[in-house]
Amino acid sequence: MRLNVQTDYALRLLTFLAVAEETRATTADIADRFGISKTHLTKVANTLGHEGFVETVRGRAGGLRLAQPAGQIVIGKVVRRMEADFAIAECFQSGTGGEKSGCLIFPACRLRGVLQQALEAFMATLDAVTLHDLVTLNPDLKGLLSPEEA
Repeated sequence: MRLNVQTDYALRLLTFLAVAEETRATTADIADRFGISKTHLTKVANTLGHEGFVETVRGRAGGLRLAQPAGQIVIGKVVRRMEADFAIAECFQSGTGGEKSGCLIFPACRLRGVLQQALEAFMATLDAVTLHDLVTLNPDLKGLLSPEEA
């Protein structure tokens, strides 16, 4: 299983905002800090805003901030909202008419069930972690993301 770039950037953005919870940050600040595309990060920030994870404050002292406490942002929920699909093999995909996979062994294959269990275990692990869990009592992370380290 591999997360897409949007999910990666979303988790980085949220982590940054959780560490800098007392201040606001711009997408430019965050993109510069991580060395990633500002344009791409802006799109991710927009999506996170529509999903209720991030709030945009306009004006001279504006920027981004978490729209809810870090302890209420469940990582599994963020991943589900950012990922387009979780079809980790062809047999997870169905056609527009609901037809089954074109794989020869589909009718007798047990791998799909095993992969489904693995995906459920992966998501259950992410569902057990909040953004707060990732940043609290993590001085190394705070040191890496603080403006003084730039």
